[in-house]
Amino acid sequence: MAAAERGENPTVLARMRTGWAVIGDTQHLPGYCLLLYADRANHLTDLPRGERALFLLDLSLLGEAVQMACGKRDQEFRRLNYEVLGNSWEHLHGHVHPRYGWEPPRMLQGPVWRYGEERTAPEHALGPRHDGLREDITQALTGVLADAYDHD
Repeated sequence: MAAAERGENPTVLARMRTGWAVIGDTQHLPGYCLLLYADRANHLTDLPRGERALFLLDLSLLGEAVQMACGKRDQEFRRLNYEVLGNSWEHLHGHVHPRYGWEPPRMLQGPVWRYGEERTAPEHALGPRHDGLREDITQALTGVLADAYDHD
């Protein structure tokens, strides 16, 4: 979070109203992104209702951009899964998981966490080969945010 504030976090895609949109450190499912709440909160319910609504809107806008970028890049893009967890990192954040038709049939049902350690295997680590994907999501997010924020 501090690195994002200083402009030193290379995973940052954009600053949104309620937090930082970042591309995930693992790209097991290409396009995995997160929204990191910019202030202090552990639970979604720690926020006043208006701020909760803005956080969830921002999460959906990030998802819209991921869907646009991943849908263009892979014709087997199927859908997005959204999660707000907090069991491992006690700071409010939301996950956007793209899902694809090429995933093993046994994994098409249920959350991505069923993949287990396979998700974070070294071959899926975010790296230079993801630069194009990162750029596509950033470009889509820039457009989505301009449209959404201009119409508020």
